[in-house]
Amino acid sequence: MAAVRSVRSVGAWPGAGLAGVFRALLLLLWFAARGSALYFHIGETEKKCFIEEIPDETMVIGNYRTQLYDKQREEYQPATPGLGMFVEVKDPEEKVILARQYGSEGRFTFTSHTPGEHQICLHSNSTKFSLFAGGMLRVHLDIQVGEHANDYAEIAAKDKLSELQLRVRQLVEQVEQIQKEQNYQRWREERFRQTSESTNQRVLWWSILQTLILVAIGVWQMRHLKSFFEAKKLV
Repeated sequence: MAAVRSVRSVGAWPGAGLAGVFRALLLLLWFAARGSALYFHIGETEKKCFIEEIPDETMVIGNYRTQLYDKQREEYQPATPGLGMFVEVKDPEEKVILARQYGSEGRFTFTSHTPGEHQICLHSNSTKFSLFAGGMLRVHLDIQVGEHANDYAEIAAKDKLSELQLRVRQLVEQVEQIQKEQNYQRWREERFRQTSESTNQRVLWWSILQTLILVAIGVWQMRHLKSFFEAKKLV
C-alpha cells in the first residue's frame, strides 16, 4: 500500500497546481479501491483468514453469502438457511473484537480502535449438517473500509439531504479518512524507524562483543604460546 505523505509547499513553480490536482486524484482513486470483493472455497472444518490494514477509529463492513456445491447438478447453489458462518475478528494485539455466528448470508460490522493489521477469519458450522459432509462451500465476501462502508442513499433519505449536501458530506468524510490514513502511515513510519534503530543498536553491540571476544582469544593465545615456549626453554 503506497504511503500517503503530506507535502509542504516551499515556493511556487510552474505546474504546481496541476501536480496538486494529480495527487488529489490519485488519493481519491486509491480510496475508491479500498473495498475488496472476492470469493473462496472452504471445506467442512476449514478456516479462512484475511489480513486487512486498517487505521484506528475506522468502521469496516463485510457482506457475505454462501453457496453449497450440488453434486447432482454439478454447480453451486444457494446454501440452506441452517448452514451458517462464524466470523471472528482480531486486532493487531490479538484481541478479539468480534466473534459471532451468522446465517448463510449476512453482514458483520466492527470499528477498529488500534491501527494496524486486523485478522478476519470465517468458518462454517457445517459439522451440524450431513448435507455438507464431504462437499465444498463457496463464500462470496465483500469488505468495505472507511467512508465506503456508509450507505449514502440511506443517509440522504434519513437526514433528508439534498444532492449538494450529500456530496459535501461525502467529501468531508473522505477528507477525514485521508487524515486517518496519513496518521496511520506516520505511525507505521515511526514504528519502522524505532525497529531500525533498535536493530542497528543490537548490531553495534554484537560487533563490539565479537571484537572483545577476538581480543580476549588473541591475548589468551599469546599467553599460552609464551608459557609453552618458556616450558620448552625456547625463549
